[in-house]
Amino acid sequence: MIKPHGSDSLNPRLVSSDRAQQLLAEAETLPSLLVNSAAAANAVMLGAGYFNPLKGFMNLADALSVSANLHTEEGLFWPVPVLNLVQDISSIEGASRIALRDPNTEGNPIMAVMDVAAIESVSDEQIATMAQEIFGTTDPEHPGVTTFTNLGRFVVSGDVEVLSLSYFQADFPDTFRTAVEIREEIAERGWNKVVAFQTRNPMHRAHEELCRMAMERLDADGVVIHMLLGKLKPGDIPASVRDNCIRKMVDLYFPENSVMVTGYGFDMLYAGPREAVLHAVFRQNMGATHLIVGRDHAGVGDYYGAFDAQTIFADKVPEGALEIEIFNADHTAFSKKLGRVVMMNEAEDHTKDDFILLSGTKVRQMLGEGIAPPPEFSRPEVAQILMDYYQIQNS
Repeated sequence: MIKPHGSDSLNPRLVSSDRAQQLLAEAETLPSLLVNSAAAANAVMLGAGYFNPLKGFMNLADALSVSANLHTEEGLFWPVPVLNLVQDISSIEGASRIALRDPNTEGNPIMAVMDVAAIESVSDEQIATMAQEIFGTTDPEHPGVTTFTNLGRFVVSGDVEVLSLSYFQADFPDTFRTAVEIREEIAERGWNKVVAFQTRNPMHRAHEELCRMAMERLDADGVVIHMLLGKLKPGDIPASVRDNCIRKMVDLYFPENSVMVTGYGFDMLYAGPREAVLHAVFRQNMGATHLIVGRDHAGVGDYYGAFDAQTIFADKVPEGALEIEIFNADHTAFSKKLGRVVMMNEAEDHTKDDFILLSGTKVRQMLGEGIAPPPEFSRPEVAQILMDYYQIQNS
């Protein structure tokens, strides 16, 4: 199986249940910090092994280096800073060991214990510089920029031991999986060549066929549909609805033992190209040999070029930095001429009118009005789940 990033074996920061009991008892005596959702998501990813080989939150020097150069001060390739940014440090000032509390679970239980290596202040200018490098913009209308620039002006760095993976295991017991668990299931299924598909949306025919194309062209053993289960921007489809849609599609339209439907606990960054590289890092950590990167991967609005998330791998990822390979995909759509979904750049003698193309806005409008998109665009069973959701939202 493909090696994890940066080490020979996966080293998740989630502790055993016995160790968790010890830490919980100790945590009662420690200063505690209620972290923000972004830091909590980072703790979950560290705990689940997705952020291997990192052991905790980065210091300011590493964050600035990763933002500017895609590597830590020591030279570890990493595309996006993994930070615990804090607004108020009064409760932990001077502490060498602290408990981190979960902002996303009722009662704010302790989710990690942290050895504090440093507490550093970060300037507005440094935050703006990092935002520009990570997101390619400092526009406050960009949802990722707005979140990042308002997290706080103190960087609390150090190694963590993670006790809890927040609400993800309880809320998504059939879907949430750690990198360790996905590696184990890939091994159990006897898969060697494994394609990962990232999604934060329900999957329509184009996405379905893209997974099929990647499997066929790469002669892969299976696809891991790996959906984001954390926080999104307003208007995005909730994870539970998306989960139902994807499972219905897989159950009805894919052969048995060809697809794993899984999810991970992280808040969407909307960082386009940089987030695509982060996706590659943690898909390698979960055992995937290939990642599908399509049009406007991890993008939002018009901030990124259609294929910037593909070209970054050639332009900014050093040779040998990652073992995982990228399956570059063009815009896929149903061809009226050919009667099937194709990559548009491979369809000869086609004009735009030869494809069934619907904007996200148009699809949402149709679903909200109880009108199913054409079956060439969306499977009827998937469309029904989405229409039911929008009917409830609009009632």
